[in-house]
Amino acid sequence: MRGAGALGAAALLLAAGLAPGGARAATIEVEIDGIEPGGGRVFVALCQGGLSEAACRDGDSARAAGSRQRFVLQDVSPGTYALAAFQDLDGDGRLDRTPLGLPLEPYAFSGEGGRGARPDFARAAFAVREPGLAIRVRLSRALPPR
Repeated sequence: MRGAGALGAAALLLAAGLAPGGARAATIEVEIDGIEPGGGRVFVALCQGGLSEAACRDGDSARAAGSRQRFVLQDVSPGTYALAAFQDLDGDGRLDRTPLGLPLEPYAFSGEGGRGARPDFARAAFAVREPGLAIRVRLSRALPPR
């Protein structure tokens, strides 16, 4: 996977461990919906064991192009992950937050990981096996745009 750069407090990246029993790496196709007009980059990553910056260390990003974008994460070791994504509207490479920690830019987690409550790894988690899977998430805002 390509490096995504610094993602700040909501770093979104892959923490891949060695797979037991010689299992082969998988591919994950990620479709991000709800990208807002105005550009910036869209960051997407896999987290393992939690949703903290330390649990999310590798991922991918691309310039926002349209309301939907597709990413392909390759060479992912089988295991349990959560997907996190955000749109960096101001180009600073970080998910901007209020002093209380609420995201100011569009963001998403897999599953029910961040809907209506504090993000939770167990609610966002999914299993990755060979040959891989497809995941779709929709970016949304915690607060209206300023």
